[in-house]
Amino acid sequence: MNRAYFVVGTLLLGGALLAEAQKPPLLPEKDVAALANELSGETAKRNLEAIARFHRQRGSRGFHAAAELVAERLRVYGLSDVAILQFPADGKIFYGTQRSRPAWDAERGNLWELDPVGAACYEAAHKPPTAPDEEGRKQLALLLSEDCDPKLHTHLLASYEAEPVVLAEDSENADVTTELVDVGEGTKESDYTGKGAKGKMVLVSAQPGAVQDLAVGKFGAAGIVSYAQNQKTAWWGEDENLIRWGHLETFSPNKTFAFMVSLKMAGRMRERLTHGEKITLHAVVKAGQHPGGYEVVTATIPGADAKLKGEEIAFSCHLDHQRPGANDNASGCVTILEVARTLEKLISEGEMARPARTMRFIFPQEIEGTIALLNAQPEFSKRIKAVVHMDMVGGGLETKAVFHVTRGPMSLPSFVHDVAWAFAEWVNEESYQFAATGKGDYPMVAPEGGKEPLRAEYSAYTMGSDHDVYQDSSFGIPAIYLNDWPDRYIHTNFDAAANIDPTKLKRAAFIGAASGYYLANLNSAGGVELALAVIHGRSIRLLSFDRPPRQMPNEEAEALRRNEAEYDGGVSYSVDQFSPPPTGFAVPYDRRLNPSL
Repeated sequence: MNRAYFVVGTLLLGGALLAEAQKPPLLPEKDVAALANELSGETAKRNLEAIARFHRQRGSRGFHAAAELVAERLRVYGLSDVAILQFPADGKIFYGTQRSRPAWDAERGNLWELDPVGAACYEAAHKPPTAPDEEGRKQLALLLSEDCDPKLHTHLLASYEAEPVVLAEDSENADVTTELVDVGEGTKESDYTGKGAKGKMVLVSAQPGAVQDLAVGKFGAAGIVSYAQNQKTAWWGEDENLIRWGHLETFSPNKTFAFMVSLKMAGRMRERLTHGEKITLHAVVKAGQHPGGYEVVTATIPGADAKLKGEEIAFSCHLDHQRPGANDNASGCVTILEVARTLEKLISEGEMARPARTMRFIFPQEIEGTIALLNAQPEFSKRIKAVVHMDMVGGGLETKAVFHVTRGPMSLPSFVHDVAWAFAEWVNEESYQFAATGKGDYPMVAPEGGKEPLRAEYSAYTMGSDHDVYQDSSFGIPAIYLNDWPDRYIHTNFDAAANIDPTKLKRAAFIGAASGYYLANLNSAGGVELALAVIHGRSIRLLSFDRPPRQMPNEEAEALRRNEAEYDGGVSYSVDQFSPPPTGFAVPYDRRLNPSL
């Protein structure tokens, strides 16, 4: 039975949208105005600057400090049920199919280069003389001379205290002085042929985890120096000063350490090695894995409806990542924190009604923290009806970021993405009008932020954050994914608070807050405005659906169209999880998708 109940007709759609072009969608204008006036990009950025001070690795002291900061803010803002949930992680416990990873902390990580005199002094101190008498006297004389003061002959290349990103995650204790050899990418056995890597540090272009079993396990390297580059974008490799966040394999039996260096530093090292120069490095690392746990900060704004308050609309981010980790992902966390502050304030002061459903705010470690939460406490997944997930939402012009409202996978069609897009497109229009004319009712501009238009995109599903977990078939919870991409500084030492635009934070907060608040109140009164939002979302999906079939054989194109028709129908049907269809509303699947229906 066809229960897709949305308003019929392209003419109705076009006329209604044109007539309402400047009116806010879905919510009463008083609620939109309240949100627009109260949401503060500056407050969000101040919180971001605080979080970005911490090196927020899994289970670490830095992550705990950030979690405590978020929990303290939530309490000050007046939210209910504030807690830091604990889920043990020791490498043996499984959450679903995920093996928990032990916590990892570091206290120290320094990499020095010894100049030729320093290298000679070290060799004299640690290598036995070839001739006991004469060579022994030479070694002793060298060691006793002032020239062998190590402070005079070492140059600091990398310091964990100064920039924690230089020490790869899961590095272990070390105190090593040895030569450096260049093995290229380091992922193939042939890379090591004739290099004599045993007992030496290897310079590689790949991530440390991709080479450690080969470099350390098979060829006996003492450690790794990596200049792995970021995800490839148009700006890839342009800034040679970037240092990328590095990782070793958590469960590899070949425990070691790895330092990350910039492309510029690596280039100089490679050139010197190519010309036959000997490079001697000294590495000191105090770090390692230990039993710990995943911490998940959570809080609520309780719902008011007796029948619906047991259901929840969740706001999610991920709190972990390297310092500073400003856009990825302090930005997402401070934005949902600002949503929490704003909604709680407006509701408590009577400017907005308490939502029918409960609104929950969740601050986990990326993916594995969310998996632990939903598996260890399955009642969460049963209560959550939809998620607004934010991962990288504040990138300013310097980051080259484009803001996306990302739809869900084809396996989980849902109208909630069209709701988010209705608000995002309206912000696009309002912000462009202000940028173009200097006038606008709702420009959503922060006093300390930019004035550029938002230019958000309504994008097909992409993976890479916690929205994947919620939308996995294990849980089947639709998730609105707000995210920046590309970002030229992601996962590097330059992902700094200075690159974050308070205006972007404010706009992302509005889109998230408006979407979540609307869903938290949605009942049988969804009606015409929701129908229009979904039909408009359908028109955008049709454009993306139309492109691939034109380049396919007819049989494959027809199969794809049938799949797309099922998806489109599923979007309409998905409203039923929130409310029954209003009487008299029905619209068939779009005939362009499946003429047989």
